[in-house]
Amino acid sequence: MTDGVAERSRPRDRILETAQDMFHKHGIKGVGVDAITEAAGTNKMTLYRHFESKDELVVECLRATAAKASRMWDEFEAQHPGDKLAQLHAWVRKASELLSADSRGCDMANAAVELTETDHPARRVIKELKEAQREKLVALCHDAGIGQAELLADTLSLLLEGARVSMQSVGAEGPSAQFVRMAESLIASFRAR
Repeated sequence: MTDGVAERSRPRDRILETAQDMFHKHGIKGVGVDAITEAAGTNKMTLYRHFESKDELVVECLRATAAKASRMWDEFEAQHPGDKLAQLHAWVRKASELLSADSRGCDMANAAVELTETDHPARRVIKELKEAQREKLVALCHDAGIGQAELLADTLSLLLEGARVSMQSVGAEGPSAQFVRMAESLIASFRAR
């Protein structure tokens, strides 16, 4: 602390946080390095000292998003220790909260749509996160006693992705408003099999 005011965050952290926010709001291709450095209160030289390129900055932003998503699973376990079915229902509620909190959708999915080059370094990060999320959801469904765990996990994942697109295209009053009801019905249906 200096003179009662908290010190500003480190330049790398400011750049990363600013870029994440701007990429989320305006898209990756819609934001240039100049805009990021200006909003972060720094300059290009500082940005390039911490990130070799804008592509590397994009990758680091997506890795930060992935880390945040990974912590979500720990929260489910902490909230409902040993109760995998309750954790699955917590996943549904968290997904619904994220849907209603921000109509811009999933940063990973948005980046995947925007970054069409198959060799873009961010594509690997996106794929790894989406695969890890799927594996965790499959394991959670399996551990909750669902016989067709992979099918339920994939169905829930596609329902969530569809709800995100619906939220972006028609708003909160569209089909995405039924996400929890649909997801809970799917879980009940799979449990009854």
